[in-house]
Amino acid sequence: MPAEVDAVVAEVARVIDTGLPRLTTEMTDYFVEVIPEFRHDETVRRLMTASTSANLVAIVDMLAHSIPLDRITVPPAAAEYARRFAQHDLSLEALLRAYRLGEHRFVQWALDALGGLGHTDTTAVLATVSELSERTNCYIDQVVEGLIDIYETERRRWDSRTGAARAAQLRLVLDNDQITEAAAQELLDVPMGDWHQAATAWVPSTTTDAGRILQSATRLLQETTGRAPLTMLADDRTLWAWISSPSEPVIDRDLLGKLLAKSEGLRIALGAPGRGLAGFRGSLREAQRARAVAETAHDQRHRLLEFDDVAVAALLTEHSEDISRWVARVLPGLTSNDAPTQQLRETLRVFLELNGSYTQAASRLHLHKNTVHYRIRKAEEIRGKPLSVGRLEVEVALRVIDLLYSRIG
Repeated sequence: MPAEVDAVVAEVARVIDTGLPRLTTEMTDYFVEVIPEFRHDETVRRLMTASTSANLVAIVDMLAHSIPLDRITVPPAAAEYARRFAQHDLSLEALLRAYRLGEHRFVQWALDALGGLGHTDTTAVLATVSELSERTNCYIDQVVEGLIDIYETERRRWDSRTGAARAAQLRLVLDNDQITEAAAQELLDVPMGDWHQAATAWVPSTTTDAGRILQSATRLLQETTGRAPLTMLADDRTLWAWISSPSEPVIDRDLLGKLLAKSEGLRIALGAPGRGLAGFRGSLREAQRARAVAETAHDQRHRLLEFDDVAVAALLTEHSEDISRWVARVLPGLTSNDAPTQQLRETLRVFLELNGSYTQAASRLHLHKNTVHYRIRKAEEIRGKPLSVGRLEVEVALRVIDLLYSRIG
């Protein structure tokens, strides 16, 4: 940089320095006006002012004394403000926007100061403007790079700390039968007398970025219920969540299913809504049982499961080996997974569901009525007894084998 441009840049910096207290107030007021996240309480507002002041002083000193950029670091007050921003769950985008707005305003101040100096050499003035803009931009870029790392590190640390505390509180509420509804409400800051619907979200054990994908479940639940869920990481591939509201929660299941279909292996099981502490606990147990059905059956077709849709199987998954033996006794010869046997089971299920009507079953299955007659007789022959013997058991067994398909036979 030519000596004369260097000298003019330093002169501009000294002019700005004389009005720095006033300009600092002007800039912080501007941030509060245009960026909602900067409307803090008084304590954080003072830290924001200190951060702004520290950055302005650093830029002025860099320009006035030609301090090399490789010696520029994030001012301590600015670093602490970035950490506080992360702790308050304020967006990194808002913080970075403030730096870009601040850069623009500082350059305007510099141009005003340069205009007041009365330099007439156009070439030198243009070179000075270019140098001021370039060096200010380089400072902002370097500081922002450091701030991003500070913010994200603090965000992870804070999430881990607060998440661990919340997980401990939730497990106390879930596992301690002696805790009262009032005590649970005080611990979790959730109106425990309201309605609650629980969900468990999970990803396969082979997932490499499980944390990020699980966190997306929070966004999906909020988007499809209109309410922010209470969440906790149960393990490295499982998230528990609760939607709570004064009236029974309403989930847009069609939308949730479509969103899950686009996700990276994420699956969600829903418990039924329930009121009070019993509903809070019971809905989670149901969500966990619905998940157990999915994992027992190794069925990857459905990303969204509801307990009430798989309740029979869900209530039996804890004793799946005993159920397998029982089903084999009720449906001997009809539990294998080959296509002909599956056809017989499907025909039996529909036939019994339609109260033994061959005509309606044929219509439902798009078969000829004689085909339904043949399949029913064939199933009875294989089973060794007519359907009228143990009909209820047959229906339950067919339902279980359908839901826990790959574990039977």
